[in-house]
Amino acid sequence: MSPKLLTASSALALVAALPAAAEMNFNRIASFPVASNWSGAAPDETAPEIISVTADGMTLVYSDSPGGVIGAIDITDPANPKPLGVMEMDGEPTAVSIIGTTAFVGINTSESYTQPSGMVKAIDVPSMTELARCDLGGQPDSTAAAPDGSFISIAIENERDEDAGDGRVPQMPAGNLVMIDVTDGTLDCTSLTRADLTGLADVAPEDPEPEFADINGLGETAVTLQENNHIAVVARDGSIVSHFSAGGVDLDNIDVEDERAALTFTASQKNRLREPDGLQWIDDDHFAIANEGDMDGGARGMTIFHKDGTVVWESGTSFEHAIVQIGHYPDKRSDSKGVEPEGMEFAVFNGTPYVFLLAERSSIIGVYDVTDPANPVLTQLLPSGISPEGAVAIPERGLLATANEYDGLEDGAARAHVMIFEYQDAPAVYPHLTSEGADRLIGWGANSGMVAAEDGTIYAVNDSFYAFQPTIFHIDPGQTPARIVDAIPVTRAGRPAQLMDMEGITLDGEGGFYVVSEGRPGRGILHAIYHVAADGEIAEVIPFPKELMAVERRHASEGITRLGDTLWIAIQREWDDDPKNHVKLVSYNLETGEWGAVHYPKAEPATGWVGLSEITAHGDHVYVIERDNQHADAAVTKKIFRVSLDQMQPAPLGGTLPVVTKEEVRDLIPELTATGGYVLDKVEGLAIQADGTAWVSTDNDGVDDHSGETMFFSIGKID
Repeated sequence: MSPKLLTASSALALVAALPAAAEMNFNRIASFPVASNWSGAAPDETAPEIISVTADGMTLVYSDSPGGVIGAIDITDPANPKPLGVMEMDGEPTAVSIIGTTAFVGINTSESYTQPSGMVKAIDVPSMTELARCDLGGQPDSTAAAPDGSFISIAIENERDEDAGDGRVPQMPAGNLVMIDVTDGTLDCTSLTRADLTGLADVAPEDPEPEFADINGLGETAVTLQENNHIAVVARDGSIVSHFSAGGVDLDNIDVEDERAALTFTASQKNRLREPDGLQWIDDDHFAIANEGDMDGGARGMTIFHKDGTVVWESGTSFEHAIVQIGHYPDKRSDSKGVEPEGMEFAVFNGTPYVFLLAERSSIIGVYDVTDPANPVLTQLLPSGISPEGAVAIPERGLLATANEYDGLEDGAARAHVMIFEYQDAPAVYPHLTSEGADRLIGWGANSGMVAAEDGTIYAVNDSFYAFQPTIFHIDPGQTPARIVDAIPVTRAGRPAQLMDMEGITLDGEGGFYVVSEGRPGRGILHAIYHVAADGEIAEVIPFPKELMAVERRHASEGITRLGDTLWIAIQREWDDDPKNHVKLVSYNLETGEWGAVHYPKAEPATGWVGLSEITAHGDHVYVIERDNQHADAAVTKKIFRVSLDQMQPAPLGGTLPVVTKEEVRDLIPELTATGGYVLDKVEGLAIQADGTAWVSTDNDGVDDHSGETMFFSIGKID
């Protein structure tokens, strides 16, 4: 392969420089942290779940179940959303749908699973005041508004107790579907109609558990009965138009082991029940379902049905495999429901009908062109925040918004966000990196250190998240998006090497590599340099010397580079003998076997900690990435510095070390926010090509308490 090298100042600049007559694509333009909607201190958990929009397209409203509120966002300028505050709901808001300027909010007030209760409120959005409320006689799960604004439907789930009866249905009381007229912008509680859904399903017919509802132009409500693996279509008068089993799907080439810490797409599941969650009408005869799964199922994709029960199209594993290729596969969910499609939205943009499929566990939005419902086309995969739950399209303004429910405050991850996308005459910005086009399905994630080869291609390593599958990835950055063209397993005696945490890679000059592993002696993981042959077989292990091991700490090697006969390793944070805010750059001479080090002065952290995450030699300098462990608005330090080679004069370990002088080269926060997302914490890879073009990448933590987003971009010539 002879890759075409980029010469633009950055991958983002390259995208902007492409011809103007590009096809239409959705690109993210803003991220709104919902914690900012609280006038005082926000609670420890905020979770935007279901989201809707006023008729003028200017105000978003979302339900926040743990906060017990609805929140509102001003998107008059969608690239700069503004907080409008929250309103308490006297219970747990589970869903919201808007007609005009009135938000209809389903609220769970249940004291127990066996005595469910709830209500629906009508809220005037501009004034955030209550207009009316209706008792529902059960626990609401989802709401839907009729296209003509004449009524709403509410799925009364009366959900089961997962700790009772082995968590299985039936568990009474049964759920149902409620429909209420909307008159003069508010609820007419006297019109409440309750549709009986018992006796329909093959699975627990006495206990239907409606999950999600949507209404077509004929006033027919389609509702998923997730635990019953069933779908019903209900007329406005409560009569059943049709009903049928959601059925099952044969899945091949999937990963079903979540404890193996490896991406192995070799298993099959026959007749995996769909157990759908989200549902959206495409037209008056066809709807799509998201096959999330629950008790016994999870078909990991999307199905399109005719309302008479005929399967028009089935995605099979194609959706999940597309997600695998862009590094968003959530390995820890392999034994359950994989990427877990859950929410959905449908809208027509510029004459093209789209279904937006939200994969909760992989934090991805699949964009399907459903011009022909029998032959949908997956046109894009959009990066969402962590765990997208709800979405609303605003085609009149060319916008799409998603509500991402996971709040990572307690886990040290990013807080919950609402994200906004715009339909643009522009190339798709995401993904930055994909294995699409490789000769086999290559899963990847948690990429850490990088190095550029003489031909301009790049090698990267994954870290210990994939402890049973250490891999060197070969990347062609000359394509857009950049392509993983090969994956080289790192092996011992021909078998996958274990007890490694690869955090850096450099070339040995003879076709092979030197890889550095961040040790954890308590778990049997060495602090060591590994000499790896071109085929991935470990040829030699060079453990850290006793002088280093005497002062070692958990946060260790985070990059390696080669200068002639000397390897240099960046230690992430202070060890026992280091002065405050100073870390070691450790040297190892390949000819003499001598170890040494210099001290590098890192920034004082504003919050949390600051450390090094990469080291790369180029020209007359070594370049390092210095970063804090903060996300989003709390992020301060995500920078590249350099040190002149004449200062890289190591002193023996155990004594006083010389302190090098650093020079700031680049603040990376502008690049990290250039695609409308929040700042990702782990900037971990830096590769510099022979002509000085520098490439930066982020580590997505294996999509564990993480959005899965990997940024891989060029910052142009670094020297």
